Amino acid sequence: KTPGVSVRPIIDMTNGHAFNEVFFDKVRVPEGNVVGEVNRGWYAGMTLLDFERSGVEYAAVSRRALDETVKFASETRVNGKSLIQVPTVRNKLAEMAVNVEVSYMLSYQIAWLQSKGEVPNKEASMGKMFGTEIEQRTFQTAMQILGLYGQMIPGSKGVPLHGFIENNYLKSIAGTIASGTSEIQRRIVATRGLGLPRE
Repeated sequence: KTPGVSVRPIIDMTNGHAFNEVFFDKVRVPEGNVVGEVNRGWYAGMTLLDFERSGVEYAAVSRRALDETVKFASETRVNGKSLIQVPTVRNKLAEMAVNVEVSYMLSYQIAWLQSKGEVPNKEASMGKMFGTEIEQRTFQTAMQILGLYGQMIPGSKGVPLHGFIENNYLKSIAGTIASGTSEIQRRIVATRGLGLPRE
């Protein structure tokens, strides 16, 4: 509500709203609203991003997709046998399970660092990059297992799992972009994690 600040919603491809364009036009910030030190806003912003990137939600959403897909494959029969008996489906589900567990472990390490009062910089970038890419891959694999019906939008007749897989696959694309792209996360891991020189 500060004068000069205007917000315009960005509607995504699922017809949802999670992002905005924010415009600043001659905005004045009262001294009492300054966060951190004056002229050190970039550093405050980067620390906030480390906390935003550290969420366990990537693993949690992927876990739900895995559980729902296992249930679907157990209950769905093709050519007289359940999908869960098809070796390629079983292998895909096993790989999904491993990736979800690794994502959880990265999240737990980040939470442990935060509990000690540390700022997880490279760790948050690792967790965000891996978690969002695995989330995207998990939903893509789940859509393959669901077959062509898995691409149907929520509310469509015959859509499996109420469109949860298709809808979240589309949402997962933004995850690899928001809060810093996967490429940015790799750069942070390279420079701050491995001590490599900047490009």
